[in-house]
Amino acid sequence: MIYVIAFAPLIIAQPTTATSVDDLVAERVEQEYGIEMPADAHIAVHMSDQFPDDGEFIREFWMDRNSGQFIANLVTNHGLTERISGLAVLSSMVPVPNRRLFPDDIVQPSDLTIVQMPMHRLGGQAVREKEDIVGMQVRRVLAAGRPVQKHSIVPPKVILRGEKVRIVFESGALRLTASGRAMDDAHVGQEVSVVNLSSKKAITAVASAQGVVVVEQ
Repeated sequence: MIYVIAFAPLIIAQPTTATSVDDLVAERVEQEYGIEMPADAHIAVHMSDQFPDDGEFIREFWMDRNSGQFIANLVTNHGLTERISGLAVLSSMVPVPNRRLFPDDIVQPSDLTIVQMPMHRLGGQAVREKEDIVGMQVRRVLAAGRPVQKHSIVPPKVILRGEKVRIVFESGALRLTASGRAMDDAHVGQEVSVVNLSSKKAITAVASAQGVVVVEQ
């Protein structure tokens, strides 16, 4: 008698490609921002309802950058497509004043604190680096805890309107000096009108240092 022994086919478990839905959404947010995404950005995903914990990939993705609200079509582990939605909050570390700063104040390192803030609260004119704020002069009131806007700070004034200044005339190797009086405020590199106290004539010079302007020929 011949016996036939049937062996069950060997089933090899295939590695799953399932990924956390939060990670899938975060990846699409990164694609949405592209090169505009700050290097230190953090993405917090909040789902609006009960959805699968993981899936294969997101097929379509729509997002409102201003609010962070998104809608997406998720392909589940079973190959089905399910509509998901929620909130993706993109935030970044930024320097903000820790106290109220007033016009003409010079910003000191101790005046700033680094905080994590949602990108939609920053706007396109927010200063992102602490080094770009320290040493600058306040042009408009800076509120505590709010991002510093570029137009709210300027380089510190080195020339003040009405003050006596030293005028330096430069032409090649020739260098002459004279006394003058400033007709406007100016920071380093800014043009300013001054009156030569000897000739009584108004000239245009460039602010060079505290109380010093340069006229180049």
